[in-house]
Amino acid sequence: MTAHGASREATAAARERLDALTDSTPVDAAQLADELAAVTALLDREVSLRRVLTDPAQPGQAKAELAQRLLGGQVGGPAADLVAGMVRSRWTQSRHLVDALEELANAADLTAVQQANALDDVEDELFRFGRIVSSNTGLRAALTDRTASKAAKSELLRSLLGGRANATTERLVTRLVTAPRGRSLEAGLESLSKLAADRRDRMVAVVTSAVPLSDGQKQRLGAALAKLYGRRMHLNLAVDPEVVGGIRVQVGDEVINGSIADRLEDAARRMAS
Repeated sequence: MTAHGASREATAAARERLDALTDSTPVDAAQLADELAAVTALLDREVSLRRVLTDPAQPGQAKAELAQRLLGGQVGGPAADLVAGMVRSRWTQSRHLVDALEELANAADLTAVQQANALDDVEDELFRFGRIVSSNTGLRAALTDRTASKAAKSELLRSLLGGRANATTERLVTRLVTAPRGRSLEAGLESLSKLAADRRDRMVAVVTSAVPLSDGQKQRLGAALAKLYGRRMHLNLAVDPEVVGGIRVQVGDEVINGSIADRLEDAARRMAS
């Protein structure tokens, strides 16, 4: 196993433990998300501590016991157990542990809204917020201003999203904006959208069309893309009269241009071959 592979495997194992915990126990996923986010902030700030907790020269059990001692009384048992399990694993770099913790915090929040049957709303709100930011340079500048305080950014987001979006959407975006950890705002929002899609094992297709799609067109396009990629597909829809060919579809790094009819006919041909 490569060193980079070690961090990937440790992250995958942590995801599995989170899923098992939230699927089979009455844990409060939203509370768990808040506690994991607090641990993320702690280890992002305390570089020496996270290096101790990821030191490959130290026994995994000793690191787990240290994590339990540090977090005991600060977070609930489920969060402490998750972190203890993570520090038993091998990490290529200490920051990879923090990356994984942040991902688990966001995943726990998304699990909570999925359990409340509101995941579609949050996905759509994240996408729409991203479009608003990309089209408003003043807003983007305010949200990414390194001299602005976290409190000021939080208040700005509260004025924009409070009462207009799901509370989880506001919480996810606020964590991203106030603690970007070196990422661009766009990259962070894209990561959140992908994580939301993964909650139900489906991919995200960003569909930009010259005119709004009808319900029938959306259904046919979604079905064709799902068959092409072998996974359920969530469509994030946007309208741009200047889009070339009538429609633009982006799935991950792949971009498909052309008319809806042409792409559906091509999809049918590929499925038949």
